[in-house]
Amino acid sequence: MSNLSRRKLVTTGLAATFGASGLALGDILARRYGLIPPDSGGWYGPGETLTYAAHRLLTRNSMAREFRRDQISTPFANDVGRLGEDFKQLQAGAFAGWNLIVDGMVARTTSFSLAEIRSFPRRSHITQISCEEGWSYIAEWIGVPLSHLLKLAGIDSRARYVVYRSIQRDWWESIDMADALHPQTLVTYGMNGADLPVPFGGPVRLRVPRQLGYKSVKYLTSVTVTDDLKRFGKGLGSASPEGGYAWYAGM
Repeated sequence: MSNLSRRKLVTTGLAATFGASGLALGDILARRYGLIPPDSGGWYGPGETLTYAAHRLLTRNSMAREFRRDQISTPFANDVGRLGEDFKQLQAGAFAGWNLIVDGMVARTTSFSLAEIRSFPRRSHITQISCEEGWSYIAEWIGVPLSHLLKLAGIDSRARYVVYRSIQRDWWESIDMADALHPQTLVTYGMNGADLPVPFGGPVRLRVPRQLGYKSVKYLTSVTVTDDLKRFGKGLGSASPEGGYAWYAGM
């Protein structure tokens, strides 16, 4: 990536302007630099590829906009399906038995309790979460950078993605390492100065502020480090493209 010249960046930008020829050129550049999203097949594949590749080439290290405290808005919690008896038992015990597993391409599979997660270096940001259904709100998110947990587990240098799952059945997502290691990507346990409320994903939620809200999975239970997404689910990268949404949802 560091060897990508300014001319090639400009070429990528121009490609987006020229319809089908731009999609073809974008696909060539994406393949050259290994920027093919897992849902690149099908009718919308070239467009998904161009979007993902352009974002990564042009905004890899960009930061999501952060807001002032007086701009925090009334939060909106979308409907939450049944969380099950296991969740209710954990909630009754103030989530003392909650654990987050980090496994896959790491030196050691590691289990972090909620108390341990709270003890790690704290980071917070006031960012906007936007839903694909059209609503959004600004909130303060408090937690530990995902990168810190990955470092403690000993992430393999060949890793390309992290797959993460919710206690809710069949709810899982994944992001590439650019977002996994990004300083604003947090394993959150707090919101607006208090514990993260259950309707908003408490006790632990992943917050990925550079992508749409569905990438910020609630009730986080596990993170798996991998170099290949094809062996997960239907091979499209997450539950989102399996349900008709894009794997990469950058803003």
